[in-house]
Amino acid sequence: MAAGSSTIIALRDVYKVYPLGKTEVHAVNGVSANITRGDFISIAGPSGSGKSTILNMIGCIDTPTEGTVEINGQITTGLKDDEITRLRHQTLGFIFQSFNLIPVLNVYENIEFPLLLDNKKKQSQKERREWIDYLIEEVGLEKWRTHKPMELSGGQRQRVAIARALVTKPLIVLADEPTANLDSATGEAIIDLMKKMNTDVGTTFIFSTHDQTIVDIADHVIRLKDGVVTENRRKKRS
Repeated sequence: MAAGSSTIIALRDVYKVYPLGKTEVHAVNGVSANITRGDFISIAGPSGSGKSTILNMIGCIDTPTEGTVEINGQITTGLKDDEITRLRHQTLGFIFQSFNLIPVLNVYENIEFPLLLDNKKKQSQKERREWIDYLIEEVGLEKWRTHKPMELSGGQRQRVAIARALVTKPLIVLADEPTANLDSATGEAIIDLMKKMNTDVGTTFIFSTHDQTIVDIADHVIRLKDGVVTENRRKKRS
């Protein structure tokens, strides 16, 4: 990998421009950054600063107007749809603000679903059940494991989405305001779980967030304003 063996994501002079009627919105303006394997990183900034746009480009949900995004040694620009699908499934976990849960599946089934898509993952049914049970307990949903999304509050749906993102033990988890719909106690518990995954499994976490708690505990902080990086600071790990 050109950026170095420890770099799992590299942004190279990335721009994103959206047409808006007869004008253009410059959402991201020449962002470059390296994200190291095992980072617990916060992309911070006010609304409209470009945080979610960068997250979407890393997740291959959107593409740069200019520049390149490299994930685990692979430049994403020009990848075919099936290659992008494979990259997402094998490498990325997503925590969306809109949850994106499957309405007809209950809590357990929604969390399990990504594992059922992975035919190459050698895991017994017992191992899979124990891991899902552990995640359900960690996000505090034991009493709701058979409930469907419409029977849950917004905060409970967010917790399902978080457990689903972690269930495959992905290399990278992309989290767009993951604590936005949670009370402070649950939010702290969820952050603790993600920090534990980061430490124990080596998962790289990338947060787009206004939550100062996440910013404070992140070991790498990138701040944006008007689509430009105003701070790119790596802290010393305690």
